[in-house]
Amino acid sequence: MPVKPTEKLRRHLTTLRSIIAAWDERKRFRWELEQMSKDNPHLIDDIGLTRRQVEAEIAKPFWRR
Repeated sequence: MPVKPTEKLRRHLTTLRSIIAAWDERKRFRWELEQMSKDNPHLIDDIGLTRRQVEAEIAKPFWRR
């Protein structure tokens, strides 16, 4: 049985919402990581990351994992 256009649209919108939510989470995480590295750099060591790893993560655009 073929999929109705409205069902197809609903699926696409659900996928789009998921993508946007993931992008928002990455953006927020990278901002928080940047703030942590500025305000409390000792915490970076506590979570097991190097300064280089933090800088590389912060530099990524929101659409990259």
